[in-house]
Amino acid sequence: MRTRGENEVRAFFESAGVPKEIHRFEESTHNSELAARTLGVRVGQIAKTILLLSEETAIVVVISGDRRVDTKKVRALGYGKRVRLAGPDDVIARTGFAVGAVSPVALPDGVPVYIDRSLRRFDTIYPAAGETNNMFVTTPDELLALTGGTETDLARDEGPPGQVPIP
Repeated sequence: MRTRGENEVRAFFESAGVPKEIHRFEESTHNSELAARTLGVRVGQIAKTILLLSEETAIVVVISGDRRVDTKKVRALGYGKRVRLAGPDDVIARTGFAVGAVSPVALPDGVPVYIDRSLRRFDTIYPAAGETNNMFVTTPDELLALTGGTETDLARDEGPPGQVPIP
């Protein structure tokens, strides 16, 4: 697969007729904490795009930066017994984007996209735009429309208030 980046994300927005500004930063925004610090927003507002693999099927989950994907919930969608986080080589091979730069838009055809409900806690969210130092501003509703994804609950349960989640 050819490499994808900001140009493909820009082309996606242009072809969709969506005027969208891509914000570039001097520092890397390749993880949720760095991105939130750079933008001056809460970590949960960062919409991280995670690639999972089940057998040979690639699955994309877009989830709040302060949440983790529950692979049991992904399996319950009908993706077999083994669902795992894709490694860096698989991420590039399946999406064309580098780890930390995967955009939920401009993905190859046929990759199912699931938008986690955890993003609904925020009016404004910030997904990656194809590079490790850029993002675009959107809303959960707009992201759902742009991706053609399915909204569902795929976040790990946080447990009772005050309880520290076990990684």
